[in-house]
Amino acid sequence: MVARVGHVEDREPPDGIVKHFTVATFVVHDGHVLLHPHRKLGLWLPPGGHIEPHELPDDAARRETLEETGLPVSLVGSPGIDHLAPGAPRQLLRPEGIQVEDISPGHQHIDLIYFAVPDGVAPEAPLPRPLGDEGMEWVDEAGLLERPVTEEVRTWARLALAEVPRRLAVAAT
Repeated sequence: MVARVGHVEDREPPDGIVKHFTVATFVVHDGHVLLHPHRKLGLWLPPGGHIEPHELPDDAARRETLEETGLPVSLVGSPGIDHLAPGAPRQLLRPEGIQVEDISPGHQHIDLIYFAVPDGVAPEAPLPRPLGDEGMEWVDEAGLLERPVTEEVRTWARLALAEVPRRLAVAAT
């Protein structure tokens, strides 16, 4: 590909910090959230990763979760507005949060946080077995205290454990 002078990809970051957009997806089922020990960090994290060029964030959240867990998921949340008129902009799901994380000097992740449930798994069904990354586990509230989980991840996991069942119950009525 020939770079165009002045094109966004050609520009140096004004603050000298390279920023990558990423996703993290807290998958919830039956009072558990899906986490795994990160190979490099030694901390337990939800499935996630980089948003690929030209990929929508919603699609990245589902793709990364499938790649890392072997489980297809449905994102839980809502778009900014309900609007499906022909020719209108497609409404994406609003992330639960957006945060900036320093990865290394000169490198940051802009992380979009999503909540999800396993596709095709009834709420009363047993926990589905993750087939992806080794070490992926369903963790309950007590397990959040037993594993090396940062307070930030613990807070997101607890919010997902509370909000996903509440939102599903509201949607069912």
